[in-house]
Amino acid sequence: MTMSAFASAIDVLFADPNIGEDALWKASGVGAGVAVRIIRKSPDRMAEFGESRAVLPTVGIDIRRSQAATITDGDLILIGPETYRIIGEPMSDALRLVSACEAVKV
Repeated sequence: MTMSAFASAIDVLFADPNIGEDALWKASGVGAGVAVRIIRKSPDRMAEFGESRAVLPTVGIDIRRSQAATITDGDLILIGPETYRIIGEPMSDALRLVSACEAVKV
């Protein structure tokens, strides 16, 4: 399988209406924004505080680098009426096709 085959598979996943969502990416939170497709994930994370543990909800947003190559900390993602701010630097997959971002609702 070639790199273009992987890129095509990623495109199919993001285009699937059961997996991907339409969104708007605003670099630095300003401007008209760029229409993108994202995959939203909401895994719970366990945080430990001494002897106690708490389950914390998180929001992960995967975005194709072909649509948002320069996404970074502080950028905004608008999904319908909801707005999320990217926190921390996004992590790229091994083939640099997808950026995995952590976000908070604003």
